[in-house]
Amino acid sequence: MVSATKLQPQQAEPTLSLHALSVGDGILALSRAPGAGGDYAADLRLIHEWRPSMVISMTTRVEHVILGVETLGTDIQGLGSRWFHMPVEDYQTPTKDLEDHWHQVSALARQALSGGGRVLVHCRGGCGRSGMAVLRLMIESGEPPDAALARLRALRPCAVETDAQMAWAYGRRRQAPPA
Repeated sequence: MVSATKLQPQQAEPTLSLHALSVGDGILALSRAPGAGGDYAADLRLIHEWRPSMVISMTTRVEHVILGVETLGTDIQGLGSRWFHMPVEDYQTPTKDLEDHWHQVSALARQALSGGGRVLVHCRGGCGRSGMAVLRLMIESGEPPDAALARLRALRPCAVETDAQMAWAYGRRRQAPPA
């Protein structure tokens, strides 16, 4: 587990990959940011074909500018999905204000999943911040924390990158497990 240092960067994938797993009666997926591989339009087409009922962006507005995807929110909504922006700095956890917003977003995501819907969570690389949020959704949906972590990491080994992210994902209910 990383506290303050960064992990080795993931190899850039030319096309967007959705790392999906079943949660409740729905499907929960995590990915890197649309456009991070260089083909924003193709990434949006893939998301549209996957048909998520909601997309949660854990990226900051600065990252959107850097990636050239400043219209991400309206583009996602134009695909027929609800879009929620939860901007968290890279390798960090939600601020107090975002924590309050998380409760609303999480309730809607869990409602979508329990109704057989699809929820996509992304950050810039598809590992730390998105992994943290996906793990928390799995736990809030009733999955035992350690089993949820094992299942998530079997799908996406880089999911959840720091001790603070792990503690947040576990809801600070108990000490996060060792890496």
